[in-house]
Amino acid sequence: MPELPEVETVRRGLALKMSGRYITRAELRRSDLRRPFPPALAARLRGARIGALGRRGKYILIELDTDGLLLLHLGMSGRVTVGSADLPDGPHDHVVLTLDDGAVIRFNDARRFGLIDYVNRSDAAQHPLLAVLGPEPLEAEFDGAYLAGALAGKMTPIKSALLDQRVVAGLGNIYVCEALFRAGVSPRRLAATIGRRRASRLVTGIRSVLTEAIEAGGSSLRDYVQADGELGYFQHRWAVYGREGSPCPGCDCPTGVRRIVQAGRSTFYCAMKQR
Repeated sequence: MPELPEVETVRRGLALKMSGRYITRAELRRSDLRRPFPPALAARLRGARIGALGRRGKYILIELDTDGLLLLHLGMSGRVTVGSADLPDGPHDHVVLTLDDGAVIRFNDARRFGLIDYVNRSDAAQHPLLAVLGPEPLEAEFDGAYLAGALAGKMTPIKSALLDQRVVAGLGNIYVCEALFRAGVSPRRLAATIGRRRASRLVTGIRSVLTEAIEAGGSSLRDYVQADGELGYFQHRWAVYGREGSPCPGCDCPTGVRRIVQAGRSTFYCAMKQR
């Protein structure tokens, strides 16, 4: 599933092509993705002027007209690309928007785990999918004091706690593994034992890995591409994720990167460096 860096990269690419444009044609080629599309969605989209594009966690938020907001989630395999009308449609291009300059926005989702919803902007903060999200990890409110408090009393591994979108929004398996490695924190450590010092190291690790991944266009793993169809490149800079048995960067441990399974997901880490 695309994580915060991939979603932010897509948001930035779409904003360059969509902000200020009008939607002249809206095609919904099925009635649903993960959930049914809102009633009369195509009619709401046709003729709408696109404003700013924002992001909340792994959701892209597209302003429409004076008070509308299109909520978009890529799910497991979704991608949103900008192209021209002469490009052939793909079999999984479920939503196709044509803009007034001729650009075509295609939402392709082979597994149909993505979603699209429409809300009034004034109601966005109370939307069930957004209201439960924790702070953005790149904003000032996400600091060591907050994280230590949010983790206090949680008797789950820190890896699982950081994947909880109520604790911090936008993190997924790849970047939690990488951030834990940078912070020198074991994914097995109970969240409740993360004091202020370790929490501050984790915040630094999370921010640095997310910032670098965004600059690299995200990580292309299976389906993900940027809005212009280009691949991301951060996967070439992973320290531990997907590198079981490889040498740990900056470490001379005899086993190299280890892999364990936590809550059904692969975790990659260095048993010597991460405590």
